[in-house]
Amino acid sequence: MARRVAAVLLLLALACLLGILLLCLGSGDTRGPPGFKYGIVLDAGSSHTAMFVYKWPADKENDTGVVSEHSMCDVEGPGISSYRSNPPAAGTSLLHCLNQALRDVPKEKHADTPLYLGATAGMRLLNIMNLQASDTVLSAVAATLKSYPFNFRGAKILSGEEEGVFGWVTANYLLENFIKRGWLGEWIQPQKTTLGAMDFGGASTQITFETRDTIEDPSNEVMLKLYGQEYKVYTHSFLCYGRDQVLKRLLSKLLQQAKSYQATIPHPCWPTGYHKNLLLSSIYDSPCTEKERPSFALNTTITMVGTGNASLCTLHVSKLFNFTTCSFSRCSFDGIFQPEVSGNFIAFSAFFYTVDFIQTVMGRRVHLPSDLKDAAETICATSWSELLQKAPKMEKRLSDYCAVSIFVYLLTTKGYNFNDHSFPNIAFQKKAGETSIGWALGYMLNLTNMIPAEKPSSHKSIMYNYWVILILLFVVTTLMSLVTAICLLRHSKSSAI
Repeated sequence: MARRVAAVLLLLALACLLGILLLCLGSGDTRGPPGFKYGIVLDAGSSHTAMFVYKWPADKENDTGVVSEHSMCDVEGPGISSYRSNPPAAGTSLLHCLNQALRDVPKEKHADTPLYLGATAGMRLLNIMNLQASDTVLSAVAATLKSYPFNFRGAKILSGEEEGVFGWVTANYLLENFIKRGWLGEWIQPQKTTLGAMDFGGASTQITFETRDTIEDPSNEVMLKLYGQEYKVYTHSFLCYGRDQVLKRLLSKLLQQAKSYQATIPHPCWPTGYHKNLLLSSIYDSPCTEKERPSFALNTTITMVGTGNASLCTLHVSKLFNFTTCSFSRCSFDGIFQPEVSGNFIAFSAFFYTVDFIQTVMGRRVHLPSDLKDAAETICATSWSELLQKAPKMEKRLSDYCAVSIFVYLLTTKGYNFNDHSFPNIAFQKKAGETSIGWALGYMLNLTNMIPAEKPSSHKSIMYNYWVILILLFVVTTLMSLVTAICLLRHSKSSAI
């Protein structure tokens, strides 16, 4: 009797397994793992260009959290805005990374892969300074991109607000704060708030966050509808407050303070033992400094010598902000309205690199504003030889970490009004998972309509991965049946004895 029961159980399990396999093979949705789709975005920043190749399962184009970074490539050389005197070279500079994209994206997918280039604050500045030059550079870049077999969809200059909002979308998309799918395919609206995004590039800095407060300046308000949810978002981009432009503006302030361009000028933010010869033209070649342009010939060379004085450095960096003018109920700086910061934030780009330097090279934790201030003062007090000993591979930017650390401290505390309570809510990160945080992914998601305004239907047809789960369940059932059968057989044998 036991043997018959065992045999029947085994046959039933095998029959069920065979049935589900046949059903899977016969289903139009489950002939194998879905293929992938790809998208390429070139982030043409002020200091350099980066190419991101994204991929996602072809059957999940309107899902969330499924687009990931397939690969990336840093373009050698400066940003495209620096090629204003030789526009064709801007296009040529991209060839190495575009050739990598040819290898990273399967050949049969090339024609269907959208390719975008978005230029940010460096090109916004060039556009202000010389409209014809910026148009020529963009045309040269577009000509290069069109020569590749991808689906080129344009090269444009992003506004500061677009840069801020797309960075916010990227961060919250990757962290599944908008919506996510349950393991059975159902849509789940997470019961958590979005996080704010802070970007610190070479020529501008952006702050973007959801708020319930009244946004007194309409130019700072963006209403978004994503997956059926409405978001009221505050955003502002501060042009000339990116890392490279801040350092130029600081040099200009120091030269103004000197009142005359003598052979040697002290720089309190540079470490002792460091000096550098500078052409005046390298300081005043930007709309951020041109109003302070001296009457001296721009081919004049000056020598600046580091004195490593943190308090004096803080004094000069603070002069880059205007904390007094405000025609609203509250402001950040330069008369710009900002509601009170609330919730969690993610700070990326140069925010991340600055804090990462403090934590990994200087060995200092950054949890409170005072930690950031103390670490900045320590960097300023460290000699050039000591800094080189700590980070020999970072020589190019090493002299500027004192000034940049002080700037980040003043920007976050006096500017954005983070305090001991809210500052610990800032996560300084470069990536979410394996995907870089920045505006590029949010830009692509928007232009390819991969984030619908309306909430998707609650359930989707069961796709390949869910069939795999069902098969695994039946395998487990089969194994349990076999174990039951063996136990019954052993029990019958022992009873017979």
